[in-house]
Amino acid sequence: MKGMKLYAVLGLVFLAVSALLYFVHYLIFRDTHHIFIYLLGDIAFLPLEVFLVGIVLERILARREKRAVLNKLNMVIGAFFSEVGNALLADLPGYFRNRDELSRRFNVRADWTDKDFKAAAEFARRLKIEVDMDKMDLEALKRFLSSKRPYLLTLLENPNLLEHDRFSDLLWAATHLDEELEARPRLTGLP
Repeated sequence: MKGMKLYAVLGLVFLAVSALLYFVHYLIFRDTHHIFIYLLGDIAFLPLEVFLVGIVLERILARREKRAVLNKLNMVIGAFFSEVGNALLADLPGYFRNRDELSRRFNVRADWTDKDFKAAAEFARRLKIEVDMDKMDLEALKRFLSSKRPYLLTLLENPNLLEHDRFSDLLWAATHLDEELEARPRLTGLP
């Protein structure tokens, strides 16, 4: 409400200054005809000016701000993979039942084209991971994720993560896995 009062006062001040300048113009030139011609021209230009400043310029600034947020978010994603993600990606695939197929599909070579990368991305979207839980060292995974819990919770506090759905889903999944492992009194003989 306080901001609205400020805008109302500023609007009245600018209106008064404009009226004063038109009055000074009248006192100097004694020509109301030109005053009203320019006043009507200025009012006619007002919708275009509002469009240019209010909509176009605002969109340009919003796009620039979003790009800056996404650049910062890429740094956060990189930090996540340096701290947590790369270790999980190095360890967990060893327990996948379908790791041979995954290795074949994701083994990037120097001769890969855009088509190969798109095919791998499409395969990843439809991917069903089959984990061999009997071979997995859940105690080691629990210790690792417990040691990274403060870091993961700090990342979850970042409001910019809402801009990147897939990464925020990944972060929630890692946090949820940590919570599930922590909630279990023992990690052997799980269903």
